[in-house]
Amino acid sequence: MISDSLLTGEEHKPMKSNDSDPITDAKQSNFFSDDQRQQHFAELCNALYERELQVLAQQKIDNISLLQRKIGGLRHHVKRAAEQFLRHAGPLQIDLHNGTWQNKQMAKCMARKFNRDLTQRWFVKYARFGLCVPVHISELGLEHIELDSLDRIDVENQRLHLNKHGWFTFNGDNTETQNDDGHAMQKRVLEPSKTLLTAACCGHSWNHKGRSQPRPLSLRELLLSGSINWKNFR
Repeated sequence: MISDSLLTGEEHKPMKSNDSDPITDAKQSNFFSDDQRQQHFAELCNALYERELQVLAQQKIDNISLLQRKIGGLRHHVKRAAEQFLRHAGPLQIDLHNGTWQNKQMAKCMARKFNRDLTQRWFVKYARFGLCVPVHISELGLEHIELDSLDRIDVENQRLHLNKHGWFTFNGDNTETQNDDGHAMQKRVLEPSKTLLTAACCGHSWNHKGRSQPRPLSLRELLLSGSINWKNFR
């Protein structure tokens, strides 16, 4: 259940999306809950639409056909993301007004505790197509964790290919270390865990001083967040 204060604009703390409603057993309460859920759904859709249109407006897209396809697909993807928000049964909290996940941020990036051997053993055992995994990104003194998904598995050479970030070894090392501007970028795929996936879903970021401003997740990442199995991350 999500607090009504999220709809009224009053000061609030995001509430866990799986909080129980003490009166849902009554039929009238069920009708109310359905109506409230539709309000939450509409609120999320509005927030996601607004953010994605701003993203499209800032992109340099010369291909009109491509832009039309992006806009045409927004309705489906936004509705799907909003539904995933409302069905969430994990540890995250929802900010309806902004269409974001919320949770407490660690003082330092936990990816620094990375263990290559444990990561390799985990991916040897659990790697599968479509698996959502956290990727540690470090560049120019800034670091964060992104969500990506496996689309190729090379068992013979102990390699994984992620949809966005390319090839990694089973122990997490990445061979593609430069971005489009030629700046050195360090990437590492990590063994999924509650702490890492929570940080990725919430857009937590860090700089040399500690916590930094959270980054907004792309619609693609929001959809990936809905595929996470919070029971065992597999």
